[in-house]
Amino acid sequence: MSELKKQQDSQDRPSVRFVTISADREGQRIDNFLRTELKGIPKTLIYRILRKGEIRVNKKRIKPDYKLIEGDEVRIPPVRVPEQNEPVPVGKSLAVHLEAAVLYESDGLIIINKPSGLAVHGGSGINNGLIEALRQIRPDARFLELVHRLDRDTSGCIMVAKKRSMLRFLHEALREKRIRKVYHAIVAGRWPNRRQRINAPLVRDELRSGERIVRVHADGKDSITDFQILRRFGDLATLVEACPLTGRTHQIRVHSQFAGYPIIGDSKYATDESNQQMRELGLKRLMLHAAELHVTLPDGDTIKVTADYDADMSQAINTLLKHTPSNEQ
Repeated sequence: MSELKKQQDSQDRPSVRFVTISADREGQRIDNFLRTELKGIPKTLIYRILRKGEIRVNKKRIKPDYKLIEGDEVRIPPVRVPEQNEPVPVGKSLAVHLEAAVLYESDGLIIINKPSGLAVHGGSGINNGLIEALRQIRPDARFLELVHRLDRDTSGCIMVAKKRSMLRFLHEALREKRIRKVYHAIVAGRWPNRRQRINAPLVRDELRSGERIVRVHADGKDSITDFQILRRFGDLATLVEACPLTGRTHQIRVHSQFAGYPIIGDSKYATDESNQQMRELGLKRLMLHAAELHVTLPDGDTIKVTADYDADMSQAINTLLKHTPSNEQ
């Protein structure tokens, strides 16, 4: 082997790294820390090198659930990142749309009016989700992480942390129910005045087809959603406000179905007949919108952020009004 080839191989070969944990990373689990530090490395490999003791903190072996402390020195062994294709560039129109969709921004937080149809993250055949797009259009941002999620077809307010300390603070606030989320949904049928709270436990399930769903079940987790009528469209549909007091997957969608008034456009929980009727009227997307967020920030200030309806949601309301007798509006 030539001397030049040896030098090139030496330069290409990964080497041991030592990372000192800063204050904004304190409290993070070591496995999650490594998934960020070793982007592109399969999770199975990360857990393997943890089990083998190749990852050391302050020269000691640790378990995957070890929580980092400011000043910890993490030894990261040489791990070759598998070659990957360059990420698909974000289209100019999406980049412009996302920048225009910023509802609130501070040093530690961005709140965006996410468009319907955009997944919050890539995967399962999706090249770019919201978070990947944000990281591309803001390459100088050192840290951007989703605080919570919205379903792909749900539009509206979503929080992205710009600092790990903010991420930890908001996660704790969500767990302690100190963040109020307000959704608007257009449901099929005439929602009754007496239906103001749905208290029905939810459990995740998997169908024989492999599709994952959520359903009401006595053995499920406590789940509560408060509903309020905003506008009726005769017996055809109702615009409701939904405030989840718990944060279960698909909670509003399943509670609406359980009440007997599924959200229009819900391919998973509404009936095909109902969806077909609404598609004929031009209502094709899931009519669920994260309309408001009420958040108390680390400095004690409380903010209320509202997200306007997109064109599809606004058009849906106008279409339903046209099919509603004037005395029923």
